[in-house]
Amino acid sequence: MARVREFDTELAVHSAMEAFRCKGYEGTSVQDLVDATGVGRGSLYGAFGSKEGLYLAALERYRQLYAVPLIDMLRAGAPARDLLREVLVATVDGIVRDGDRKSCLIVGASTERASQDPKVAAHVRSTTVSLEDAIRDVIATAQAEGELSDARDARDLARYLIVTMHGLRVMGATNPDRASLMSVVDAALGALN
Repeated sequence: MARVREFDTELAVHSAMEAFRCKGYEGTSVQDLVDATGVGRGSLYGAFGSKEGLYLAALERYRQLYAVPLIDMLRAGAPARDLLREVLVATVDGIVRDGDRKSCLIVGASTERASQDPKVAAHVRSTTVSLEDAIRDVIATAQAEGELSDARDARDLARYLIVTMHGLRVMGATNPDRASLMSVVDAALGALN
């Protein structure tokens, strides 16, 4: 008879996500995960199979907490410039509020694990493409309605804004100065003309 899991899986994944954000995948030991989650090594392995399994669960948790709300925000139907500004400002706000300077798990996974782990690469790609598609839809609709110029391809502009968001995260890790980050936001929005 299988044992009943004696810990809150969602809380454990959230705690592991925060540990990975602080130290990255390689820098986070299994003991760090035990300490962060309060769950024994055997129970973690029983629930997630491996450190990688817990990392993939943490990536999904991060997607639900950070990417999905941005996608929902983009589907709100407000004017495109307002929506895109709101998404970029939300990124800046998250960086500035984070006194611990935790990394974006998607950016971290992209640079640290995606080239080595096809499952991580697929997850990062899926999250990024979902956000890119939502941005592209906003831009394409605004272009069709004359709100934004159609001189540039909507997909290219969406990719540009994704790169901007990732760049803000990287820049914010070393210099979380709101004015500096907002100057990047203003420049990026200027590219939509």
